[in-house]
Amino acid sequence: MSRITFDALKLSDRLKSAGFSADQAETVLRVIAEAQDELVTNKGLDTALSPLKTDMAMLKTEVSQIKWMLGLVIGGIIAVLVKLLSH
Repeated sequence: MSRITFDALKLSDRLKSAGFSADQAETVLRVIAEAQDELVTNKGLDTALSPLKTDMAMLKTEVSQIKWMLGLVIGGIIAVLVKLLSH
């Protein structure tokens, strides 16, 4: 998803000067390169969440409509009960 730019040769040299072997330094660099594939950026996250935000907005509208319909049904039932019980 995202890559962090760094000087791999400089990092390798620093690792070697700190006591790492050439193979160890190369392994560290490979691990860093592989780990970068798993990084998530804000833009990538926004892109992934965009369809979910749209779905949530649609659900919110539908729930609002259902609440109004339920209110009308309950009001109708109450009106019928009042009419029946008033006789």
